[in-house]
Amino acid sequence: MNFSSDTSAPAHARVIEALLDANSGMEGSYGGDSATAAVRPLLEAVFETDDFDFWMTASGTASNALALSCFCPPTGAVLCHEQAHIERDERGAPEFFSGGGKLRLLKGFGARIERDALEAALGQINRDFVHETPADVLSLTNLTECGTAYSAAEVALYARLAHDKGLAVHMDGARLGNALISTHAKAADMTWKAGVDVLTFGLTKTGAIGCEIIILFGRARTKYADLKARAKRSGHMPAKMRFIAAQARAMLDGGLWLELAEHANAMAADLADVFTGAGFDLAYPVDGNEVFPLLPDDAAKRLRKAGALFYPWADNSSRFVCAWSTGPEDIAAVRAALAAG
Repeated sequence: MNFSSDTSAPAHARVIEALLDANSGMEGSYGGDSATAAVRPLLEAVFETDDFDFWMTASGTASNALALSCFCPPTGAVLCHEQAHIERDERGAPEFFSGGGKLRLLKGFGARIERDALEAALGQINRDFVHETPADVLSLTNLTECGTAYSAAEVALYARLAHDKGLAVHMDGARLGNALISTHAKAADMTWKAGVDVLTFGLTKTGAIGCEIIILFGRARTKYADLKARAKRSGHMPAKMRFIAAQARAMLDGGLWLELAEHANAMAADLADVFTGAGFDLAYPVDGNEVFPLLPDDAAKRLRKAGALFYPWADNSSRFVCAWSTGPEDIAAVRAALAAG
């Protein structure tokens, strides 16, 4: 009953097989290998475009920080939700990689930025006022840190508002697959077609070992040389990138990443039913693979005594994350532990 995180899950067997297949012969270094080249057509199929450049890392934090640093100068700021991963969980990496850029925190229920908060922040930008730190980037997270999702239409609206004020738009897509499944959207509609300039496309939480892809769409491709230079300078230019690429190929080929995300979402829906059936409210809607029940202390203690792993969260809720490897037996064990009280 390990619901601590989807990063706690093992890698999918096809990822391991792909690594073994890649572990043969000599290949070019630093992305100049056949496995990395083979990722491009897979991304073209997923995102329905060839107007992009990409770079791969093994770390979501590095991907977010590198992506944002290409668009946020040391004298600028990133607009994001106050519970965004880049604010709560990355130890100042975006500020560090950008050389001092600030994070401007916005409010909204369930870690989704409220439109009014965004419009107010955009309306306050005055680049001629030397005492202000103007925003250069809007960062959206989908799924959010509270397991809620933006629809493609909402992303498009927020991106238009940001673009009208001269901001670039970044999407933290560590759980993009889960958001796409729950919103019934295509990857293209949620990203570049909606106005996203740079995407950090996560496959680690979905079933890889460590595979994150920074994708620069359309006009943002002018930042590619800068991205590579920053990746090299910060130590995120893997010499044997073929092994990250092999993971990407395994996850993307045949849509495995979406298949696994769909399973994790389904397990979360079943888990949510267990909690609500036992009389517990949920702090947030279940739009993906995370569930946030409002558990009294005695129920939380019973679950932990039964071996369940989960985290306390904001608003007095508890976070349960379902992974590709979560099975019906895990859900049944939660049900039994709650019933035992």
